[in-house]
Amino acid sequence: MNYLAHLHLGGPAPQQMLGSLYGDFVKGALEGRFPPALEAAIRLHRRIDSYTDQHPLVMQALGRFPQQRRRFAGIVLDVFFDHCLARHWCDYAEQPLAQFTSGFYRVLLAEPQLPGRLARIAPFMAADDWLGAYGDFATLEQVFDGIARRLSRPQGLTGVMTELEHLYEPLLADFRAFYPQLQAFASAARG
Repeated sequence: MNYLAHLHLGGPAPQQMLGSLYGDFVKGALEGRFPPALEAAIRLHRRIDSYTDQHPLVMQALGRFPQQRRRFAGIVLDVFFDHCLARHWCDYAEQPLAQFTSGFYRVLLAEPQLPGRLARIAPFMAADDWLGAYGDFATLEQVFDGIARRLSRPQGLTGVMTELEHLYEPLLADFRAFYPQLQAFASAARG
């Protein structure tokens, strides 16, 4: 799962939202580094990632990619599943997507001490509505270009949009089967 899904699954309180995103930017032990509610949200993010990585439906989705893409298929699937969530948001959430994302951006921009790289990208994330933009399939190409720039082997994502066009319907079906199970897991894990 990528940013949007983690935010959706992590809970509506500001510390839950921040921790849901911090999970992608904070590594290592957490004890005492953040307030307890924020640490709990980062731990939930990690549990969601672990649950997702081991789920049979996710394994099935990853297996749809050509063998030469397998090393990067997890990254591609995370982004694509955020696209599916944004595109079909009303099937999984009561609050409209634009309202959800604008509320989150207010929380994000009000936080004075964002960790590392998140502090640098937060203004752009909000100004360009990265989360809402996931709903547009064409936007994914820009997302993959940005990810490729941070990879040691950026060619690993070359041609991925063409593959996703061919795999769109089966991967969407995988998402639709998986996401409600992930919602139930996250809800139980939040307590």
